[in-house]
Amino acid sequence: MRILGLDPGLAATGWGVIDARANRLSHVANGVVRTKSGLSLARRLAQIDAGLADVIGRYLPAAAAVEETFVNRNPASALKLGQARGVVLVAASRAGLEVAEYSPNVIKKTVVGAGHAAKEQIGLMVRLLLPGSDAAGTDAADALAVAICHAHHRETAARVAAALS
Repeated sequence: MRILGLDPGLAATGWGVIDARANRLSHVANGVVRTKSGLSLARRLAQIDAGLADVIGRYLPAAAAVEETFVNRNPASALKLGQARGVVLVAASRAGLEVAEYSPNVIKKTVVGAGHAAKEQIGLMVRLLLPGSDAAGTDAADALAVAICHAHHRETAARVAAALS
């Protein structure tokens, strides 16, 4: 299954595409959708939507996974991040993708083994789990981690469902 991992952000939305076959993962592509800071919020959100539509059309994922928003001390920043996250969810859903959501701690625990792992640890584990991935920055590495997390959780859920039937 081809999985699109997404790390929402207003300035930079990371994306990563992996293929998951049984318990084997392989890197397909990754990148960042960047917005222009001088534009209105609406225009920036439209840039995210258009960028993700291009990524989805190019790589044709079957599922998407999105990092949930953590609570921010700055209410204005949290609101803008939430709006960017909403666009990410709509873009994936509009494309007909199954969309899963994971908290940052679940993603870190799944990929690194510790729920409070540092960004450097995430990047290292992404490189170990997806040789040759060479993420286009921390946002793309985080998005690949989201995709890896979904692959593992989806596989586990499938095994549990098979055992129960």
